[in-house]
Amino acid sequence: MPRAADRITAQKDKTMKKTAMLALAGAALSVGAIAEAAPGDRLRDRIAAWRQARAAPPGPAVAAPAPMTLAYGADPLQQLDLWRPANASGTPSGKPSGKAPLVLFVHGGGWKRGSKDNAGSRWAPLHFPAQGYAYAAIDYRLVPQATVEEQAGDVARALKFLLGRADELGIDPARVVLMGHSAGAQLVALVGTDERYLKAVGLSFADVAGVIPNDGAAYDVPAQMRDGPAIMQQTYAQAFGSDPARQRALSPTHHAATPNAPAFLFLHVQRPDGVRQAQALGKALSAAGSKVEYGSFPGEGLRGHGEINRQLGNPDYAATPLVDAWLKRIFAR
Repeated sequence: MPRAADRITAQKDKTMKKTAMLALAGAALSVGAIAEAAPGDRLRDRIAAWRQARAAPPGPAVAAPAPMTLAYGADPLQQLDLWRPANASGTPSGKPSGKAPLVLFVHGGGWKRGSKDNAGSRWAPLHFPAQGYAYAAIDYRLVPQATVEEQAGDVARALKFLLGRADELGIDPARVVLMGHSAGAQLVALVGTDERYLKAVGLSFADVAGVIPNDGAAYDVPAQMRDGPAIMQQTYAQAFGSDPARQRALSPTHHAATPNAPAFLFLHVQRPDGVRQAQALGKALSAAGSKVEYGSFPGEGLRGHGEINRQLGNPDYAATPLVDAWLKRIFAR
């Protein structure tokens, strides 16, 4: 018959094993829920938002002024916010007191989430107007209610809307840069390499001075679906489907033969797939005649991926002066 001390030791061992098993099960459930969440399951969204909020550094001490919110289409998501520098405010007659170059920003979110309100930099609406630029941040329709093709069409449609009101809004239509982060980087790169989206709204590459894809990793969709992180494969499959021809059609790298937008600035942190994809697209664009530059910055994983977006426009963040110098050169042409 076991001694009392032996029974106590055995009970402790049993309790410890049970606790360890529960902890492992909880961890597996959390990881599995994040990686395998169905499209309607918001668990991954909530966890990602919590992580970003916890890691987010402080924003600017002074909030940006309220933007002009404008609808560029009939869908509730076809809206944009516009901030203008002081010297580009329109007059009652519709004539601007000065025309400002335009930086148009497209948010990320895996093509299925995010918005202009929660997936951009709090610094940008202050910083870019202070440099003398109009800054627009757009919403666009999301997967699965819309396709990636329709999202790229929304980017072109938003640009067309702003250029059609350039005199009223104080925008210089000859000086426009498209900028996007993550999924938004893929969308602006696609609009900057496949002219069909611009032509569908009556524009062309002549209406885009440059493109800034910020830490994207789906410029070559088939390669990313083959070699990219396992945790993103469900998102890619939902956005790009299983048809290889469609995947190629949505790949800026596969459109990089001339013509393209004239200049690109690729920003990235040290995510292997993001670096690999940016370099491959940049090389193809350079071979086709576009002027290509790169900005490589510290940061790894999702935290680095989020930081380069949240901090862009912060004067103390290394990417900001590089972008400022590039925009000055592009807009001086």
